[in-house]
Amino acid sequence: MKKKIEHPLSALAQFLPEGSFETVIDYLNKFKVVLTVTNERKTILGDYRNALRDKNHRISVNGNLNKYSFLITLLHELAHLLTFEQYGNKVFPHGNEWKANYSGILVEFVQLNIFPKDILIQLRKSIQSPSASCGGEVDLMRVLRNYDVQKEGFVLVENIPQGQLFADNKGRIFRKGDQVRKRFRCLEIATGLVYLFHPVYEVRLIQPND
Repeated sequence: MKKKIEHPLSALAQFLPEGSFETVIDYLNKFKVVLTVTNERKTILGDYRNALRDKNHRISVNGNLNKYSFLITLLHELAHLLTFEQYGNKVFPHGNEWKANYSGILVEFVQLNIFPKDILIQLRKSIQSPSASCGGEVDLMRVLRNYDVQKEGFVLVENIPQGQLFADNKGRIFRKGDQVRKRFRCLEIATGLVYLFHPVYEVRLIQPND
């Protein structure tokens, strides 16, 4: 089981872009949020659990994210909290109510002038048309990756030539195939099964001598 760490509020600053800390703290204090920074999770970047009986609202965010990705993921989860406060469980998780709250909170943080220009351009698109996940906003994912620590030998699926072998985060070997709508069809070498990969999914190239 991966370790989670509940950070004192002062320690949270190291995970956030400069200029955003106080506004984030205002939200956490106002709604009595227990924020947990967790180790990397492959399937999610963050999650939200609503207040229940004697438990406070709980949000967790992956601690390996760059500061801009961390904040945007946190805002995504805070929008869930705001939606629950207004509607309880009576609306869809990523319905119009959540979209309105997410747009509103993005506008507030965009006005803090804390984002680089390339991220700002994509966030303005998100304000107009929010996606259920950062993964659904491919252009935003691309620019956010510019602020990651780059790992040698790792590339995005969309940048691999067709027919190239690569390994996913579990070490499984695939051969890249053709594009199907927004994803790439890739053949798992060991099983012959076909998987669809997100274009901005990071993988390790397999060299001929590997």
